[in-house]
Amino acid sequence: DVFEQLQHVGHKKIEFHISTEIPAVLQINPEKEEKNGKRVYLYAATEEINNTGFGRIFPAPSSNDKMETEEEDDEIPSEFISRKDLEKNRLSREEMEKYSVFKNYEPGDPNCRIYVKNLAKQVQEKDLKFIFGRYVDFQSEVERNMFDIRLMKEGRMKGQAFIGLPNEKAAAKALKEVNGYVLFEKPMVVQFARSARPKQDANEGKRKK
Repeated sequence: DVFEQLQHVGHKKIEFHISTEIPAVLQINPEKEEKNGKRVYLYAATEEINNTGFGRIFPAPSSNDKMETEEEDDEIPSEFISRKDLEKNRLSREEMEKYSVFKNYEPGDPNCRIYVKNLAKQVQEKDLKFIFGRYVDFQSEVERNMFDIRLMKEGRMKGQAFIGLPNEKAAAKALKEVNGYVLFEKPMVVQFARSARPKQDANEGKRKK
């Protein structure tokens, strides 16, 4: 009997048709429906659900990317050269063979001191610190004190340098990564430094002969 009476009234009939969809929406948030209207709320509810879904998808990969870039740099401070820049500006073995400075190249006997030659005139100590400083832990007072740069700017030794690093492992890594690096359009030749007093050893050898 109730439905027969309402069929004669057009407005109330529309309200009853909408009310059949209300229970599904009311389970989420009945207060919003009463305030904003039934059909408007239904769309808003679907938008909120979609937004939360997309919000969960996108942030996760962006945070992972940041972690990967930090790991690639080996946590080296930005004040020193990055491994990417070293690889980018370093000659390949095939390219090194074209340069006379790399003929008969031998790394030498491993030790904590490095010998660098074929340096350009513009090179300064700060340039060498920028490159070789990445192999030193500056938070350690011992390593900081052992790090030493001696750049020769005059005489026969001009264009050469000696780098003191904390240990043989750091020196070996530096030699491997820096040898052939082009600095001011000149490739650096990096070797292990010879033992102390090479001149005396050479003189003794001549006397024996």
